[in-house]
Amino acid sequence: MSLIPKLMQIYFAPRIKQIEHFKKHPIEVQHKQYEKLIKACSKTALGKEFGVVEGLPYSEFRKRVPVMEYPTFERFIDRVRAGEEAVIWPEGVSHFAQSSGTTAGHSKYIPITKAGIKQSHLRGPKDVAAIYTHLYPDSKAFVGKTLTLGGSNNRGKEGKITLCDVSGAMIDHTPRIAQRFRVPRKEIALLPSFDEKVAHICEEAMSHDVRTFSGVPSWNLIMLERILKYTGKQNMYEVWPNMELFIHGGTSFKAYRAQFEKMFPSDKMRYLEVYNASEGFFGVAEECYTDEMLLMLDYNCFYEFWPTDHLSDPSYIVPLEGVEIGKNYAVIITNANGLWRYMIGDTIRFTQATPYKFRFTGRTKLFVNTFGEEVIIDNAEKAIEGACKATGAEVEEFTMAPVFMGEIADTKQGSHQWVVSFRKAPEDIEAFAEALDQTLIAENSDYAGKRRNNFALLRPTVSVVPAGTFEALLRKDGRVGGQIKIPRLSDERTYVERLLAFAKEEMS
Repeated sequence: MSLIPKLMQIYFAPRIKQIEHFKKHPIEVQHKQYEKLIKACSKTALGKEFGVVEGLPYSEFRKRVPVMEYPTFERFIDRVRAGEEAVIWPEGVSHFAQSSGTTAGHSKYIPITKAGIKQSHLRGPKDVAAIYTHLYPDSKAFVGKTLTLGGSNNRGKEGKITLCDVSGAMIDHTPRIAQRFRVPRKEIALLPSFDEKVAHICEEAMSHDVRTFSGVPSWNLIMLERILKYTGKQNMYEVWPNMELFIHGGTSFKAYRAQFEKMFPSDKMRYLEVYNASEGFFGVAEECYTDEMLLMLDYNCFYEFWPTDHLSDPSYIVPLEGVEIGKNYAVIITNANGLWRYMIGDTIRFTQATPYKFRFTGRTKLFVNTFGEEVIIDNAEKAIEGACKATGAEVEEFTMAPVFMGEIADTKQGSHQWVVSFRKAPEDIEAFAEALDQTLIAENSDYAGKRRNNFALLRPTVSVVPAGTFEALLRKDGRVGGQIKIPRLSDERTYVERLLAFAKEEMS
C-alpha cells in the first residue's frame, strides 16, 4: 500500500468505527438523534405552535406535529422568507435550495441550515470516501482530482438567505483542503450556465489527473460526450487514464450503465450509488455495482416511514424499528435543516435490517395506477433494462403514461404508452415492447394480473422520439443542469402529450 492510501485509512478509521456502531445499534442511535432534534425544535416558532418541548416522547411528537408535504409546510417557509427569526431552526436558515420541480409546477424553497450542511450534506461525500477506501484499501481513487458537476450557489437572495442548488451550496462550503483535490475551480463549478460550465471543464480538466467524478448520470453523460468531441478521443481512458470511480445519484443508473461502460471500457472502473437530495444526504452503497444502500443514521436526522399502500391513514407511520422488509414506504424526515415530519416525496424498500439497507423505488407522485397496476419507477427502470438486454438496444431517456380505456380503437381496456429516445435503437421495436411487457409482468404482480388475458390492460406501445428530444424540451423550459431530472411516470398524460407534440414540431 502506498503512502497516501495508507494515510487515508488512518484518517478515516475513527469514522468507520462510528458507522459500524450505528449499524450494530441503529435504534439507539436514532433515539439519540430524535432527542437532539426535539430539543432544537422546542426553540422554534414551529415547535411552540405544535407544543413541542424538550424531552417530548415520540408517541406525543407524532400526535402533536402533523406530517407535512411542501404545500402544508410552505407557510413556515413564507415566514422565513419574510425575515422572521427561528421559525424552523434556532439559528435560522442560511440557504434555500430551489428544487428541480420534477413533480410540482413551480420550484420549492427547501431550507438549508449551517448545521444541515455540516452534519448531512457535506458528511455524506466524506463518508463515501471513508467507505470506499475501507472497501478498497489499495485504491488511489482520491489520490488524484475529483470532478464535480454541481449547480449554482447564487440564484439571488431572499433577504439574507441565498438561493442555490444544493450541490452549489456543498461546493461553496467544501473545506479548503478538500478544494485542492477538486476540479473544476470553484468559480467555474458554481457557474449557473450548464453549457458554459462544461465548456470550461473541457478546457480546464484535461490537464488534471481526474480519477473520480460524481453527479446525476444523465448530465454527466452529456458532459463526457462533449469532452470526447472536444478532445477527439475514442473513450474517456484516453483522456483520464487513471479514472476509477463514478459516484452517482439522483436517478437510477440502470438505464445508463451500458453507455458509461462504453465510455470507460475497463474492469477497473467502478460505480457507487448514493442517495442525496435537497433535503439531506440519506444513503451510501457499501459495495460497488449495487443499488442497495446503507441508511445513514447519525446525520442529525430522525426517520419515519409511511407504507405507500396506506397513505391515507397516518396511524400506519412507523419509526425505523417498525419497518418491514420488502414493503414500500414513503420517507418522512425530521432533520437539522429545519424540516419536521416532512414527507420528501421519495419511496424506498428495505432489503435488510441488520444493518438497515434499502433500495430507492421512486416518488409518491410519480407512478401509474390508473387501472390498479401500481407501476412504480423501480418497476419501470427494470422493464427498460430487460428490454434493452433482450434486444441489444440502448435507451437515452424514457417516460410512460396511461392510455385510457376507449382511446385505443374503442376498446374496453387501457394500455401504457412509453415514449423513448434511443442511443442505439432496436432492430424490431415490437420485440422491444414485448420484452418490456414481459419484464414488467415478471416484476409486478398487480400489472401481471391486469395484463392476464388482456383483462384490463393491452400490451404497451412504444413511441420513439429522436435522440436529444428530452434534453431539448428541458432546454426550452430553461431547466438545464446537474439536478434536473425527467419525470419517468405519470398517472395523467400532460407531459407525454407535450413531449410528443414537441418532437413532432421539431421534426417538421
